[in-house]
Amino acid sequence: MTITADNASSIAELERLKVLHNGTKGKLTFSDAEFERRLGGLRQIMAAQDLDAVILTSYHGIKYYSDFLFTTFGRNYALVVTADESVTVTANIDAGMPWRTSYGENIVYTDWRRDNFYFGLQEALRQRGVKATRLGVEDDFLPGLTREKIAAAFPGAALLDVSQDAMRQRMIKSAEEIEVIKHGARIGDLGGEAIRNAICEGISEYEVALIGTEAMVHEIARTFPDREVRDTWVWFQSGINTDGAHNWATTRKLQQGDILSLNCFPMTSGYYTALERTLFLGQPDERSLELWNINVEVHKRGLELIKPGAVCKDIAAELNEIYISNGLLANRTFGYGHSFGVLSHYYGREAGLELREDIDTVLEPGMVVSMEPMITVADGQPGAGGYREHDILVIGEDNTVENITKFPFGPEHNIVQA
Repeated sequence: MTITADNASSIAELERLKVLHNGTKGKLTFSDAEFERRLGGLRQIMAAQDLDAVILTSYHGIKYYSDFLFTTFGRNYALVVTADESVTVTANIDAGMPWRTSYGENIVYTDWRRDNFYFGLQEALRQRGVKATRLGVEDDFLPGLTREKIAAAFPGAALLDVSQDAMRQRMIKSAEEIEVIKHGARIGDLGGEAIRNAICEGISEYEVALIGTEAMVHEIARTFPDREVRDTWVWFQSGINTDGAHNWATTRKLQQGDILSLNCFPMTSGYYTALERTLFLGQPDERSLELWNINVEVHKRGLELIKPGAVCKDIAAELNEIYISNGLLANRTFGYGHSFGVLSHYYGREAGLELREDIDTVLEPGMVVSMEPMITVADGQPGAGGYREHDILVIGEDNTVENITKFPFGPEHNIVQA
């Protein structure tokens, strides 16, 4: 008998698991064929490692293969993939939403017992006739205690890492993915325009950030009307707050002569894009202008170097030479760029595709990467502040590269008169 709210007399009578096909399946970000392509790639990874199933637990893994982006709030989530099926295992607090917004089947676990999530994993495989002896997991995003409990739920089964192989699959974007990323870059440009128009003496960083965020969110809702609207943000920084790329907006008010950093991050269905620009409120001093132009020189050369067949570490090495010639190598703060896709500030980095000195990945068609050089000069020194530019490039067939960021950069465009 199925226990319902009407006939249960105690918590002990409530189900451990549910099927909640509440409403109808919604329109997903991508086509069914695209999800089958992705799952087919994962199943090739499974075959190569002789795996009976894969249990994905990361934001990016679940999103990439099912389109469902969970909100953890202290609970576990998973996507279980077998040779023939895929099923999300989600918390009862989300009700039918995970099923409506995902590709594949769904099992809901309840809060009535602490181990119901792991019971849901067991049932996902039992219902599909899979007796696991070798299970794939994502060791790059799997806490040790959770891994131990998964192992205990499948005694005798070996847990093997698939995270690096799955990351390499995600590094090559499909035409459908690239279309979403292009929309994101366009929306980032719109946010940048709203921010530049709002800059004035006396306005606070967070107020500027809100203006940029609102402009992007409205355009995301218009462009993707059938998807969730979530996670878009802006880091707008001024003065000393520009020293770090990931410094959140504060209540600091803009002042004449400030160095400014515009950073727009539209999130389109779990896909991150970015627009980052250095600006000044009023004419910069001589040293600030010199530093800005040096960083722009690096940026321009980096855009030229991104092309099919280029090696990530070689790009970084050549750009380093420009900084070395200007005595600024030690002022660099991070790598020169990274991959785009299922990514946010809390999930999804494709570490195998970064423009760093220790990455030997060769750029190839279908990859999407940024060029984003940055230097920081410490407070109290001439030209103090952080200088950063950021464009997104799509590597295509036939030796083509498309820069999908259109917002202008450099002193000739981004000095805002007070």
